[in-house]
Amino acid sequence: MSAPLTAFVIFVCMLCGMALGSYLRLIIPDHHTQSDSKDILKTSAGMMATLIALIIGLLVTSAKGNYDNTTSGITQSGAKIITLGYYLSNYGPEAKEARELVRQATASAIERIWPDESTQEVDLTKIEMATGMAEVYSMIRELSPQNDSQKYLQTQALQISADMMQSRWMLIEQSQTNLPKIFLVVLTFWLTVLFAQFGLLAPRNLTATSALFICVLSMTGAIFLILELNQPLEGIIKVSSVPLHKALSVIGK
Repeated sequence: MSAPLTAFVIFVCMLCGMALGSYLRLIIPDHHTQSDSKDILKTSAGMMATLIALIIGLLVTSAKGNYDNTTSGITQSGAKIITLGYYLSNYGPEAKEARELVRQATASAIERIWPDESTQEVDLTKIEMATGMAEVYSMIRELSPQNDSQKYLQTQALQISADMMQSRWMLIEQSQTNLPKIFLVVLTFWLTVLFAQFGLLAPRNLTATSALFICVLSMTGAIFLILELNQPLEGIIKVSSVPLHKALSVIGK
């Protein structure tokens, strides 16, 4: 299920919890929401709110770390592509075909990860099946150095190609990391119960209802950000394609 849809489902559950609490306030006897009972409700709601805030804070930190790692990986890949292009251009005419293949592989990667620079879904299967850098590696390995300089350039180019293949699979593996469904179910349950308690305690007026609705929207936004940042190669919030575009422009000269 996509991040927007998941966030919307949780949003609806929280609204339902708030509506349920408001309804229970009308039908249960008054003494259940007075004095000691009201204090217990406030204490339990405060404990749940603290727990949820702690969990969401940790999730935001983890998701942001995952997003930053992917961004760093893309940036490093751009730098390695430029360096690889430099080594191949200095190797000589024999490496011209390999350098062109690097350019094609980079352009293909941009097209797969950022199709039309829109919010279209990324097909990770196609990214996994891409063999551009593997072909570059094989082509560089088949070069026949004629002197120590070419041998050095070939060795460095092979090392960078191998690193890029590893980085590519690292990005793919990181993009597979999703929050466990049972965790989302439990978090949704906590949020629903929490807003049911808020609805039970809140007076039936526009100010209180508006405040709770804004809280629901804020919580939904936080969950949406967590889900989006956990999938930095997909969805609406993607990592920037600028490093690879820059690398493509450099090696294309």
